[in-house]
Amino acid sequence: MSVTVEPTSVTPSRSDSAPANTGDEQGMQALRPHAEDAYAAELAALAAQDDRPRPVRWKLSPWAVATYLLGGTLPDGTVITPKYVGPRRIVEVAVTTLATDRALLLLGVPGTAKTWVSEHLAAAVSGDSTLLVQGTAGTPEEAIRYGWNYARLLAHGPSRDALVPSPVMRAMAEGMTARVEELTRIPADVQDTLITILSEKTLPIPELGQEVQAVRGFNLIATANDRDRGVNDLSSALRRRFNTVVLPLPETPEAEVDIVSRRVDQIGRSLDLPSVPDGVDEIRRVVTVFRELRDGVTSDGRTKLKSPSGTLSTAEAISVVTNGLALAAHFGDGVLRAGDVAAGILGAVVRDPAADRVIWQEYLETVVRERDGWKDFYRACREVSA
Repeated sequence: MSVTVEPTSVTPSRSDSAPANTGDEQGMQALRPHAEDAYAAELAALAAQDDRPRPVRWKLSPWAVATYLLGGTLPDGTVITPKYVGPRRIVEVAVTTLATDRALLLLGVPGTAKTWVSEHLAAAVSGDSTLLVQGTAGTPEEAIRYGWNYARLLAHGPSRDALVPSPVMRAMAEGMTARVEELTRIPADVQDTLITILSEKTLPIPELGQEVQAVRGFNLIATANDRDRGVNDLSSALRRRFNTVVLPLPETPEAEVDIVSRRVDQIGRSLDLPSVPDGVDEIRRVVTVFRELRDGVTSDGRTKLKSPSGTLSTAEAISVVTNGLALAAHFGDGVLRAGDVAAGILGAVVRDPAADRVIWQEYLETVVRERDGWKDFYRACREVSA
């Protein structure tokens, strides 16, 4: 027996209701607004000028979704800021996948913007990025399927009123995009609850002898990282239900510096930190150090290096620079300097106190010490490493 989820049993999505209360009414501002709130003006401008065909229940056409992520200038002069800096084809494949009946798996090493891309895709497609399941080793089956209001269950027995829908169930009923973060961290038996949902587009409710059928517009974005292989690998049956898109690390130092600068500038504005242009030289140094240790070779290709145990991802570089800006703002002159980022770099590189510290000291003495124009950086790193 197929059923339709009634409005009384599923909370309406944010895209179909009043705008979220970000706290402005109480004199407060959200520290980190959802993508659909932070970029509401850009999404509205795209929707107003988007004359291309849109899949059922999509807020934008696939072309407009890709433009939202990659950036561009609209005919009326509206500038759409890039949300993802990388190969255009990757974004196009991801968006096209969501327009089909196959789910999307964003795969890559930690810090390659998988969660960021997932959120912005959901915001642009459905206008709501909050239908989210966070994967952990303790994620229960109910987080993907449904749970129960036990007070009502005990009082009246199994009923639709006692059922608590999961984000995935809500997305199916409303034709929205659901998100599952860190899919490979979820236990294998819980992962496999997605098989019927993704293949049959139904969610059985055996306790009631009913099922929820997905309506057009429903799809799912999952993320997983390469370092989790062997934790809870996807079964072949589940993997077949996904179209996998691998998000790579930035190809060039310039691209990575641009990514770090953009994100730090966005974060800094929300925290009232100094502007990024004043510290672009230090950002370039941080990116250089991370790339060289990550790649195991200096940028000129002349010196082989040992790589530490950490990932040294772009996301970690953003964190190091943001923390450095906070130090510069509150305990310095407001300009990002070597001393502001040195401690953050040390914390990112030395994860294993024994092995990584040796690698870091060797890098300082053989590479940083001899590099022209890096004397202040060398001294700052030596000071925090002592």
